[in-house]
Amino acid sequence: MELLQDLQWRGVIYQQTDEDGLKDLLNKEKISLYCGVDPTADSMHIGHLLPFLTLRRFQQHGHRPIVVVGGATGLIGDPSGKNEERKLLTLETVQKNVEGIKKQLESIFDFSGEHGAIMVNNYDWAGSMDVVTFLRDIGKHIGVNYMLAKDTIANRLETGISFTEFTYTILQAMDFNHLYDHHNCKLQIGGSDQWGNITSGLELIRKTHSEDAKAFGLTIPLVTKADGTKFGKTESGAVWLDPEKTTPYEFYQFWINTADADVVKYLKFFTFLSHDEIEQLATAVQEEPHLRKAQKTLAEEMTRLIHGEEALQQAIKISQALFSGNVRNLTAAEIKQGFKEVPSYVVQSEAENNLVELLVAANISPSKRQAREDISNGAISINGEKITDTAYTLQATDKIEGQFTIIRRGKKKYTLIKY
Repeated sequence: MELLQDLQWRGVIYQQTDEDGLKDLLNKEKISLYCGVDPTADSMHIGHLLPFLTLRRFQQHGHRPIVVVGGATGLIGDPSGKNEERKLLTLETVQKNVEGIKKQLESIFDFSGEHGAIMVNNYDWAGSMDVVTFLRDIGKHIGVNYMLAKDTIANRLETGISFTEFTYTILQAMDFNHLYDHHNCKLQIGGSDQWGNITSGLELIRKTHSEDAKAFGLTIPLVTKADGTKFGKTESGAVWLDPEKTTPYEFYQFWINTADADVVKYLKFFTFLSHDEIEQLATAVQEEPHLRKAQKTLAEEMTRLIHGEEALQQAIKISQALFSGNVRNLTAAEIKQGFKEVPSYVVQSEAENNLVELLVAANISPSKRQAREDISNGAISINGEKITDTAYTLQATDKIEGQFTIIRRGKKKYTLIKY
């Protein structure tokens, strides 16, 4: 199946500036195309993924992706989707964020070889431009009426918008124009909220080049959940690509907990599985939903893509241990991942090696009497093994790598004991 047909089947095309023109171009030649991200944080989250994965699909068909990290635009702030001014970041913060994002993009794209992806920073061409040059060479070509017609700007007129954020769309237009001139870039893709910025770039190219200059824009739909809640959010916040912010285990769990109503759509959006493979998984959702084959596949594909095979296997191991309750074979590093959100207690004294004392001190049981009753009733497990001796004292072997003991009361109430 040709590229645009595949993108249509996957549902990742929202708008195009010239569908027939782009189809004709892609049939004739291999092109360069770009997508950008502003470094407003030191990590991307999964809400950033779909445009970049779409860019990678172009690379798989022989086209050259250009990834723009917005060192300049990140200093200004995109007014899209905002009702008030963004807080301006310092240059040092933006540069630090750029480095964090670059590492994550390297897990998505192949930057090697003659036709490998290119990563650029728009601060390199916008940061040194003086204001007079900006006004004469760029601003002269973008009409105020044209900008006021943009939704991202029109929506902010009542609440107020600074000149700084007002010019953001011109800076993005500069990006497209620069890449068109220096990398023969003919297509920009982005989220649906970037339509106004993309078309501003096309306007600048049209105004500064001959009539036969051709460039195109394509946007990706906003990812939604069937129940109406926001995609990419959990109780603890955004699902980050940085393993220090969202561990590979948490990342894996996010995808494996996808609802049946969403999982086929996400397989199309985010994975590089074939049409046949996705159709088979769609059938499994209908006929064997209890097996959750589609969710497991989605979680494996996404965790492998972002964090690698080793982190995926570790996430699976932690998941299986927590499901079975047998956590003794987990390493200390795996326990840190799997029990990140579990209540914890730091042992204060040697006396707390006594299990009854520890249960009360860690607030697992409300009193010594209840602690003894819990133990004798078989409700207490240490590292997955039931303890029924009310006089039990924790041994060195109960302390995983000398750092952790995992106590479970009943079927689901875990507490992480730290030393």
